[in-house]
Amino acid sequence: MKKESLNADPNKLTIHRTFSSAEVHPYDEITWSYRSTEITDDKGKAIFKQDQVEVPEAFSDLAAKILSSKYFYGDIDNGTNPHSGGRESSFKQVIDRVADTLSEWGQADGYFTDAAQAKVFNDELKWLLVNQFGAFNSPVWFNLGLYQAYGVGKDSGKGNFYWDPEHEVVMRANNQYEYPQCSACFIQHVDDDMDSIMDLARSEAMLFKFGSGSGTDLSSIRSTREKLSGGGKPSGPLSFLSVYDAVAGVVKSGGKTRRAAKMNVLKDWHPDIEEFIHAKQLEERKAWALIEEGYDASFNGEAYASIKYQNENLSVRASDAFMQAAIDGNKFFTRRVTDGQPCEEKDASYLLDKIAEGTHICGDPGMQFDDTIHKWHTCKGSGRQNCTNPCSEYLFLDNSACNLASLNLMKFRTASGLDIERFAAAAKIFIIAQEIIVDRSSYPTEGITYNSHWFRTLGLGYANLGALLMSYGYPYASDEGLGLAKAITAAMTAVAYKTCAELAALKGPFAGYHEAAHYGVPNPPETDNVASMQAVIDLHKSHAEALDHHSPQPLVDFAVRSWKEASDLGKRYGYRNAQVTVLAPTGTIGFLMDCDTTGVEPAIGLVAYKTLAGGGCMTLPIKSIPLAMETLGYNQAAIERVCAHVKEYGTVENIKVSGKSIESGLKDEHVPVFDSAFRSGLGERYLPYTAHIDMMAAVQPFLSGAISKTVNMPEEATVKEIRDTYIHAWKKGIKGIAIYRDGSKRSAPIKTRQDKAESKQSNVQVVTEPYRRRLADTRESITHKFSIAGSEGYITIGKFDDGQPGEVFIQMAKAGSTINGLMDTVGTLVSLCLQYGVPLETLVKKFSHVRFEPEGMTKNPHIPFAKSVIDYVARELGMEFIPGYKQKMSPAVQDDDDAFEDKNPSSTVIPKEDLQIDTKQLEFLTQSEGNLTCPECGSGKVKVTGTCACCLNCGTSLGCS
Repeated sequence: MKKESLNADPNKLTIHRTFSSAEVHPYDEITWSYRSTEITDDKGKAIFKQDQVEVPEAFSDLAAKILSSKYFYGDIDNGTNPHSGGRESSFKQVIDRVADTLSEWGQADGYFTDAAQAKVFNDELKWLLVNQFGAFNSPVWFNLGLYQAYGVGKDSGKGNFYWDPEHEVVMRANNQYEYPQCSACFIQHVDDDMDSIMDLARSEAMLFKFGSGSGTDLSSIRSTREKLSGGGKPSGPLSFLSVYDAVAGVVKSGGKTRRAAKMNVLKDWHPDIEEFIHAKQLEERKAWALIEEGYDASFNGEAYASIKYQNENLSVRASDAFMQAAIDGNKFFTRRVTDGQPCEEKDASYLLDKIAEGTHICGDPGMQFDDTIHKWHTCKGSGRQNCTNPCSEYLFLDNSACNLASLNLMKFRTASGLDIERFAAAAKIFIIAQEIIVDRSSYPTEGITYNSHWFRTLGLGYANLGALLMSYGYPYASDEGLGLAKAITAAMTAVAYKTCAELAALKGPFAGYHEAAHYGVPNPPETDNVASMQAVIDLHKSHAEALDHHSPQPLVDFAVRSWKEASDLGKRYGYRNAQVTVLAPTGTIGFLMDCDTTGVEPAIGLVAYKTLAGGGCMTLPIKSIPLAMETLGYNQAAIERVCAHVKEYGTVENIKVSGKSIESGLKDEHVPVFDSAFRSGLGERYLPYTAHIDMMAAVQPFLSGAISKTVNMPEEATVKEIRDTYIHAWKKGIKGIAIYRDGSKRSAPIKTRQDKAESKQSNVQVVTEPYRRRLADTRESITHKFSIAGSEGYITIGKFDDGQPGEVFIQMAKAGSTINGLMDTVGTLVSLCLQYGVPLETLVKKFSHVRFEPEGMTKNPHIPFAKSVIDYVARELGMEFIPGYKQKMSPAVQDDDDAFEDKNPSSTVIPKEDLQIDTKQLEFLTQSEGNLTCPECGSGKVKVTGTCACCLNCGTSLGCS
């Protein structure tokens, strides 16, 4: 491949062919296949189905399902001709409408000198997209090219706002798709007046509608401790936060079952900061009270739907002074919003304790570190950065937007190391594409439209880092793992800034480079942003030059050279874009690219899930495991043995089953390579929370923005440990951090309330020896057939004369097999427990949600997902024999008016803790949601993606990527 050179001609943007061929179309280089894609809800009912979907043969079924259900345009009931309202049916159609539209725009707007250059760009972009080397954020797939390719939206009425280059003004679009909404990340400003407060609610609703997320700093709203101009007491920012929460709760973003994503921030100096810190934990306790009274605790259940602030992430924006005061035990003063005068004295250490306490209880609030953020701010002359997008990776000025794209790192992997030349070429293509999008997109307000044109912020990132590190045999946060992550990130951002300097040579720098003023700041603190921009570039460059021997030398050399070129070109021409890189969660688009891991995250666990054509699903080792073992020197037989062990037990660790030791065949020194965010399968190991912070600190100096990343902490983590983690993250130079303590959200309990009239007296029976209740020689029984991830079996339950269960037989696999013997033993033990008087409720609460293979989807609408055979058997017993259990725990049963009435006053209460869905492997939304059930399809397979989450069954995203 030819190396990119500096632009000798400032009127030409050089694009070389690196991936595509001039003779063969990118689509003709690969094999295509036709699939039937279907998504079912928790009751087994199809909620989406499309036949004859054309995708590359290399696509997984999950990628095909995500593509067809989320990103195809049109109504399947109208056929498969999108020109007449039918549904797209091929990935070719989606890529064509996106890439062809971008190429046409690029040529019309002067990015390419001629049609030949536009053709090279078009071929390169199509090649990267169709081969899963990269992907744009979801709003691009949702909205871009629909008007140009199919004429969609011509009669839709007024759209959002766009920049008119001819008259250099903001205009209102005549329809909703000619200028599509393509940015996923928005930061909005709110002023301390009712018009602005209500305008924010409207603009957020429009953002959610078209598939984006929004963040707002509420510190500009006066506190409850101040006065209104006409007298009286203000209601404060929390009262309006309730309004925004309600708007987010009723608007599904994108029209594609993507839910609203929100972030709200309050600065440490605001007088209402203490109420803000307490807000979510107080609401969480209300939910607990409702759950204890029997209200549904699921995602869409009444308990959490009845409380506030559940549709947004909350973060405290903390200064260095606040953090130091908290460490030193000093006091500080809040100040009034209206005049900046001191308001109340606060104990900084106490507030940090309360932040940690809230995180411990419900995951909120998180923390953002204001002075660290400002240090890396390229446009200091235009004001401070006050907030982030919901997933926390985009940081910039108020009333701004960012369109995202991510590169799939595993696609650039070679046996000898990352192919840095191809990686750089791909980064350049995506930066050009994202830059073209800026002025051709629409935005929900005039202010955001103006600032998007003025500053042109972009968010290129990557996915699959955890898989890449594993494939090279590096433990996630090892010196080698951190070193590789640093070098890759440094190279990516250097190439991005170098490209935007070349774009500046062609098109001129972003307007805010030489003129600091922007929408909403009439009197900027400085006249331009030249000095601050170049200072930040030099700061990035100095960190690249400091990379040590733990980073691969070829990548270090490339990064240092590229940063020098980016700096030199920038000093000559300026920069076209104020920011260029972030690390987003890459939820839905990560699944589209068939990534094993999302964003900068490690592996969640060591198995992937494959849906079977006949129903159910099976577990398979993630693709990085055999690559890692090959790198570590194992032969094919050893690799197959370990992969079989992972498939069977979900871990590479040696384990014990029924007292028998089972070895995986992996050397002890290699086990840390496969450590994941949570305990995987029957394994015990998982990454310490310090590993997450070390990775964030490693890559942060090489990013324009921040990182969407969850710091996972074990259930037993204390409030003090969470407090210390926040302090550690601040000291390590991380811009913002979200922490999730395993199990901190509640799930539904079983509770049949005691009859108040029932006598408190209890009868005491004195026994001197165990009493066994025998079944009659001839007794009633029921037999139930089940299937878990394709593994079939039978449960036979014999009954006492009163209809209660007295014996259980479990039949699976062949006679004499290990699984058959184990299930027979379990059945005998359960039978003896029942006959010796152990309450069925005790057995159900003890064995529900025990996790081991096989686990997966079932055909039982009352138990759509089972974590093990024992889990299934326990819950099936509960469904059949515990009064009220099915009404409370089955997703297939709709509660009626008397659903919560006591059906058996003598029943015991099964505590919520013992029946909640296990979160050792998979977690739900880090900040604002807490159980593992998808809100759209009811699946239990919800995968964390940074501070957001995405469903593996239907692709529903709870974020903004």
